[in-house]
Amino acid sequence: MSSQLEQLRSMTTIVADTGDFGAIKEYQPIDATTNPSLVFQAAQKPEYRDLIKEAIREANKGKTHDERRSLLIDNLFVNFGIKLLEIVPGRVSTEVDATLSFDTQGSIDRAKHIISLYERNGIPRERVLIKLATTWEGVRAAEVLEMEGIHCNMTLIFSLAQAAACMAAKATLISPFVGRVLDWYKKETGTTYTGETDPGVILVRGIYNYGKKFGYKTEIMGASFRNKDEIVALAGCDLLTISPKLLDELHQCPSEAPQKLSKETASAADLKKLSLSEPIFRYLFNKDAMAVEKLADGIRNFANDTDKLEAFIAKEFEWKA
Repeated sequence: MSSQLEQLRSMTTIVADTGDFGAIKEYQPIDATTNPSLVFQAAQKPEYRDLIKEAIREANKGKTHDERRSLLIDNLFVNFGIKLLEIVPGRVSTEVDATLSFDTQGSIDRAKHIISLYERNGIPRERVLIKLATTWEGVRAAEVLEMEGIHCNMTLIFSLAQAAACMAAKATLISPFVGRVLDWYKKETGTTYTGETDPGVILVRGIYNYGKKFGYKTEIMGASFRNKDEIVALAGCDLLTISPKLLDELHQCPSEAPQKLSKETASAADLKKLSLSEPIFRYLFNKDAMAVEKLADGIRNFANDTDKLEAFIAKEFEWKA
């Protein structure tokens, strides 16, 4: 019997959830996705020093502190993205600064700047996904960007309301966070969950069924996994972004990984289509304590890791914005 990883590849696009080039070469995913936390971890490895030095050279062209800081982060993320695209045949996701999560125009401007950096280096925008936090403002930014041919990966999704809003805005891809949902429920209830009862898995299945049932073209990518059982329970999802550790566990496991999600099963799901104005979106989202807490926590952590990354570069490379 083939490994669970190979079985998953036959029905799901596998994405590497890492900024480590070696791991990506080993497991040969189609796409790659990073975030500030992963870039911060990777940047501390000596083999990536040249990418940081190049980002510093570009950042020093800025005229103000804020401009130099923005240039540093954007250029560093793009430098990693370009290297990742030398390895993966598909797309790479690159994050807009989390501090802009509630700033629609600011997010649009930074997204366009990131795309311009890629295009300046010969990378077509079709190979890049701009990652935006799924706030109401982030969704509105994605709506504008998609109309201009800039494709978006909506991240930090913890509720159907968020997912439905992204689909209505014609976002290219959404990333519901399975493991962080599980973390919250385990802490709140003290319950032990299986792959089938995992609340994060149940959320993604509901989002997948909703999107397919109502004919949305938005791709669904399960993310933030805590164990391989969560991954196997979502076999058939459009995409799954998986850490090197869990990729290895799936590669080493010869057990069956039967398909769990399909358009056929989604069409039979008992779901109602949501009509989401801003007030309705905010009400439905705020009804879900888990979603509210985990979105805020995710934005805060991404912003903190960006600050840590800047501090690391300032110390190790004697750089000052």
